[in-house]
This record gives sequence, structure tokens and C-alpha cells, in this order.
Amino acid sequence: MKRNRQIINILLEYGIAVVLLLLLIIFSAASSNFLSVNTVMTILKQVSITGIISVGMTFVILTGGIDLSVGSIAGVSSVTAALFMMNGFNIPVTCVLTSLIALIYGALNGLCVTKLNMPPLIATLGTQTALRGMAYIITGGLPVFGFSAVFGNFAKTSIARIPLMVILMIAIFFIGKFVLDRCNFGRYIYGIGGNEEASFLSGINVMKIKLSAYAISGLLAGIAGLVLLSRTNSGQPSAGVGYEMDAITAVVLGGVSLSGGQGRISQVMIGVLIMGVLSTGMIMLGINDYVQQLIRGLVLIAAVTFSEFSTRMRNVTSTEGK
Repeated sequence: MKRNRQIINILLEYGIAVVLLLLLIIFSAASSNFLSVNTVMTILKQVSITGIISVGMTFVILTGGIDLSVGSIAGVSSVTAALFMMNGFNIPVTCVLTSLIALIYGALNGLCVTKLNMPPLIATLGTQTALRGMAYIITGGLPVFGFSAVFGNFAKTSIARIPLMVILMIAIFFIGKFVLDRCNFGRYIYGIGGNEEASFLSGINVMKIKLSAYAISGLLAGIAGLVLLSRTNSGQPSAGVGYEMDAITAVVLGGVSLSGGQGRISQVMIGVLIMGVLSTGMIMLGINDYVQQLIRGLVLIAAVTFSEFSTRMRNVTSTEGK
């Protein structure tokens, strides 16, 4: 029995890395150019925006919540920054103001969930729809372009062949890991997700921590919107559509339980890479968009199923260990 528990724990711990390795082997066998430096950099650039959003999503899901508004926050942040620059704001001021506004969007989600006791799914779905509508209203449904070309240099610049947007994503992942693993705030996040009532009784300000988690999610979605704007060089009101599903899939693939309280951000990074490898591999193999959407949906279903299965198995093995 002890040996069986060890095998199960190893599979739960490293199964996601095995999936990534298998995908790399499959796509490398199907396409000789898949493991080239250019393809690897393309994958990393492709997942950088989703990766940044996924860090904020991890904080929220660990509390037992969900944030469906991150794609809309990224989109409206993109057009907001473009409009700021079109109206004479310099790049640093634009980035700071846009990030602060995105943080406020996230905090409003947190207030709806904590103060108004709204289900996270409904609160963030409402914000998602409202912000998407606002993006179309402030742009008149048209893309915003013609601002400083210097802003686009961020997405084009590399250090030692590593794009700055990839370096930013990695830095945000490390900061997120440090906060969750080494700071009291991170321990409170896990505690609230594991047992909110016990956390409250132990003196943790549950409302403040949950609100902060949603604010962080909004802030990082806003930063992702700025990166998206730099990459596309135009503020599109439709930008960011579907990013929330990609982020949720990556987080759940990384082993973060939708019930909250379980999961590690280091494995979320692997989940993000799996999404990028899968998407790029399917494009290189000429798989059409409709089939890609089907596969992404099935991956999400499989990820949620595995998440629930792994949670039950961990509970069983811990009970047997006692």
C-alpha cells in the first residue's frame, strides 16, 4: 500500500511534466522544424500574455474563486493605453495609469464577491461583459492606432535572444512564486482556499485577502494588455477574447484545484507551456481553427477532470497515511 501511494504521488507530482514531454516528442516527430530556436521563441512569445494573466488567475483560484473578466480587462487596458498615448501622455505615465485602472477593475470584482456576496462566476462574468462593451464604446468599435512607434519596441526587443515580453512573464512568475511560497499573504491565500471558515476564526482578514487576490488578477491582466498593445501596435476593442479560458486551462492543467487551497504556481508555468506547444504544434501541422477550438475545449474538460481526480486521490492517500 505504501508503494502504491508513492507511485500515485509521483504521478500527481510529475504527470503534467510528462504530458509536456510527450507533446514535444509528438510534434517534433511530425515536424522537423518544431524544436528549432525560432519555433521555441515563437511559443514563448505566444504564451507570454497568457502566462502573465495565469499568475493572477492562480491567486484567485487558490482562494476558491474564478475570474472570467481577465480577457476583457486586457482588451480594455490595451485600448485605454492607446488612447492615453494618442492624447499626449508619455509611455511611463500611460503604463502606470493603465495598470492602476486595471487594478481597480480587479478590486471591483473583489468587492462584488466579498461585500455583496456574489458568486465569483456571476460577478466576473458581469464585469467581463461590461468592460468588453466599454472597450467598444470608447473606441467607437474601431481600432486605435497612430500612437508612438517606440511603444512597440518592447515586444520586438530581445536580450540574449530572449524577448523582453518573455523575460517579463518569467519575472512575474518568480514574484508570484515568492509571494505564495514565502510570504504570509501566500499562506493566507492557501488557507482561505482550503477552509475559509477556519481561516476567519484564526484571525485572518478573509475579505481583505480575497479582495487583494482579485485586484492582483486585474493588475496582471492590465499588464498583459499593455504587452498585447506593444505586440500588435494597435488598440483593438476585441483584443483579449478567450484569454480567460486559456488562463483557466493553464492553471488547472498546472494542478491548481478549482475548489481552492491546492496547487503550485511552478506547475502552472508548465500548464502555460503545454497550451503554447499544443497551439503552435497544431498550426504547424495545418490543423484548421475549428478543430483547434474542439481540442482546446477537450483539454479544458480533461484538465478539470484530472484536477478533481487528483484532489480525491490526495485526500485518499492522506487518509490512508494516517
